[in-house]
Amino acid sequence: MHHVRVPASLLVSTAFVASVVLTSVACRTDSPADAKSPDPVSPSNSSPKTELASNGDRAKGEITKDHGAPSDTGRNDEVDALAREAAALRAVYAGPPSTWPKPDVDPDVAFVELGRVERPTRSRDPRDVARVELGQTLFFDARLSGTGQMACASCHDAELGWADGRATSFGHGFQPLPRNAPSILNAAFATHLFWDGRAASLEDQAAAVFENAKEMHSSLDAVSASVRSSRGYRERFAAAWGDAEPTKERVLGSIAAFERTITSDGSSDFDEFLGGKTAALSDAAVRGLHLFRTEARCVNCHNGPLLTDGQFHDVGLSYYGRELQDLGRYEITKDPADVGRFKTPSLRNVARTAPYMHNGLFDLDGLLNMYSGGMPTLKRKPEQANDPLFPTKSPHLRPLNLDARKKADVKAFLESLTERRRRVKPPEMPVLGDAGSDSPPPAEPR
Repeated sequence: MHHVRVPASLLVSTAFVASVVLTSVACRTDSPADAKSPDPVSPSNSSPKTELASNGDRAKGEITKDHGAPSDTGRNDEVDALAREAAALRAVYAGPPSTWPKPDVDPDVAFVELGRVERPTRSRDPRDVARVELGQTLFFDARLSGTGQMACASCHDAELGWADGRATSFGHGFQPLPRNAPSILNAAFATHLFWDGRAASLEDQAAAVFENAKEMHSSLDAVSASVRSSRGYRERFAAAWGDAEPTKERVLGSIAAFERTITSDGSSDFDEFLGGKTAALSDAAVRGLHLFRTEARCVNCHNGPLLTDGQFHDVGLSYYGRELQDLGRYEITKDPADVGRFKTPSLRNVARTAPYMHNGLFDLDGLLNMYSGGMPTLKRKPEQANDPLFPTKSPHLRPLNLDARKKADVKAFLESLTERRRRVKPPEMPVLGDAGSDSPPPAEPR
């Protein structure tokens, strides 16, 4: 990496950035007023329908704009000041992360610095290669679902950032599911899967989806039977596992093997920047990177190369006691402390995976407005005074009151995490039911 030499005194803290900016704006004749961030949605002050409409409107709106009308001189001074601020920050962040300004994190946060994702080495062993190819075929095979029309790829589309672009996915019989389909990009590194963390591995995750009556509406026995009836599938299992028998474990292991190849590829502007191309980030994105780590406090939960702590937090969106109530992690652990907690999503490729949050109600501008306001805070009603399950919002969230320019800069940084668009062509599907009389016929769609 090419490093820009900066005096050590400038690397100790971010104070020098402020001094540069203050010097550059000393002659400003006018400045735009800070945009007032909208108050976070208060579930206690609205009905479920009103609350949803309020969140939805905010999610659809752009980042709040400044309404001031500075003079031409003031506007030019503002541009110059921002350019100087970006130049100073670019010089600092061009160095190794160990020299970056100290992040604004709370004492209980196990902070890991941002960085590039280390891609696992792909095995060239013929059996491992065959296993990944088999897993990809199973991933795209809709015939394995109860209706014969839904595949893993139905909710995890490569061209949509390995999500599906919907607020919540459609399940069996085209019924809407209650949660947004998270991207499976970098799921290989996760220790908990699903928004509530109920699966501990990709194998567990695939099994849960196949056997969920509202999702794939099938069973592992039915999947194995369908695959066993196919001469083409049996040949693929023999190549991948040394045996043609498609056991449940081999079906799940093959799908997981394919999914573990779906990792960040280092093509984002941020990765280019980390690799030494200091011009890869725009001025706004450089300022946004600094805000992300400091004033905006994003790294309290979104840290490390994957920009997630992998933990569960209540961000005020449980809709407790209302129509859209979702208790999150609590449904799995039954621990009252987990009410309303959901897994922190990775922000890698985030601009391609809208809409956001477990309920899919928000776009990026709406979320930035809400986080700037500190996110909704539930207030107990009289009848909830002694409710042991009443959720408590994460203490890492607080009102930030970021102005429109700062929110736009954070957004620019988030967009710099965008990777090249992937197009994965579905493989040719093996014929089912042609393996001969020694194999049972494929399971009938339910």
